[in-house]
Amino acid sequence: MLLFALLLLVVGGSQASHFSGTVVTYYLNDTYSDGSLSVIFRAKFNIPNCNTTEYSYKGCANEKVIVSNFVFENAGDTWCQSESITSCLLPDNSPFQFYFDSGNWIVNLNDIGSWRAVADVELRIRSDTNKPNSSPQTTIFPGLRVPSNCSRNINLLTFDPDGDEIKCRYASLSSDECDWPCTPAPVLTLSSICTLSFSSTSSSNQGIYAVQMVMEDFPRQTITLTHTDGSQIVRSTSDRIGTIPIQFALIVDPAAPSCTEGAYLPRFISPTPEHRAHFYIFVDKALEINIRASATNSTITGLLYSGPYNMIKTSSGLGHFSLSWTPSTSEAEQSHPICFVVQASFSSSVYQSELRCVIVTVRIPPKTYLTVVKLNISTTLPLKGNHDKLLKAMKDKLIKNGLPPNITLRLLSNRLAEGSERVAP
Repeated sequence: MLLFALLLLVVGGSQASHFSGTVVTYYLNDTYSDGSLSVIFRAKFNIPNCNTTEYSYKGCANEKVIVSNFVFENAGDTWCQSESITSCLLPDNSPFQFYFDSGNWIVNLNDIGSWRAVADVELRIRSDTNKPNSSPQTTIFPGLRVPSNCSRNINLLTFDPDGDEIKCRYASLSSDECDWPCTPAPVLTLSSICTLSFSSTSSSNQGIYAVQMVMEDFPRQTITLTHTDGSQIVRSTSDRIGTIPIQFALIVDPAAPSCTEGAYLPRFISPTPEHRAHFYIFVDKALEINIRASATNSTITGLLYSGPYNMIKTSSGLGHFSLSWTPSTSEAEQSHPICFVVQASFSSSVYQSELRCVIVTVRIPPKTYLTVVKLNISTTLPLKGNHDKLLKAMKDKLIKNGLPPNITLRLLSNRLAEGSERVAP
């Protein structure tokens, strides 16, 4: 297995002790006649206090930085999330591992110091899709909050462009997926279906926890993966294909007066999309996601999101928000994750809604052709008052002769073969 290193260089005095998580996903970008290919890495980095941080990737030839650590979401003096997009040229589609590590995690109660995030990248051709494998697509916030007395399930976004089954587990120290001591947050349990469960706990457990986990894709049927050189390997439903890292901070806050959604904790209302809703949009067309939330005993203060770096967030009143995004050609034929929460305050306390996520698949618009046809038509119907009937008859005839059923027909002009109609005596 080839080993590529993705290194993190931190610029600035105290920033090295202020890491609070990351998510990395990838897509094949292009393939070339000599067997080489380029892959796009999208990495989100979570840094408290919005300190300026620079990241440098090492270990792949002809690296091209497309977006350099663009800060797109700012939660005041709490945290920021940035996105870096990098294209990497590879000699072939061999599976490889990349990692990045440094020190240190934000101070946390499970004593995680230095950090390490690892992904196993698989780009070989799949027999079920006849395309290169893609990673699962997900995202997360730097800091998810929950009151210590309120049980909550955090359902992560689990979408795979290849239709694979997605499973989650904690990062493994023995697999070198995290740095020592790699202790899971004791206040959480993680299921294989990627649900993190928090149960009501005592005030002594209030504080920040580092969450380090991985997301893996498993084929739903036995498949073969084909290398550039023609060699193949079989993967069954019990064999993972690849992994991506998911790391973030969980903040256990002081107890809330009530755990009922809509009281102190914001509650989503219509037309907010349901969790894991799937949107489809064409390149260069704007998508708008309308989000509404209410809380009777606290004041809604804002919307926090994680998604494409160039998404635009707006507010049209208390609890009324929208996220808009216009994908470019470079995002075509890809699926992009978006997650969001609504935040509220009461006195000095801060409350978050449940986590909701959607997936947006970007498509290239179908080609449209304009054809002008000159026809001689014989009909017993008079033209006057029968325009729609005549158009339908012509369309039915054209479809019967082989044109696609979704054609649009328009009558540009007409000339009568006979200039008069007979009038009955």
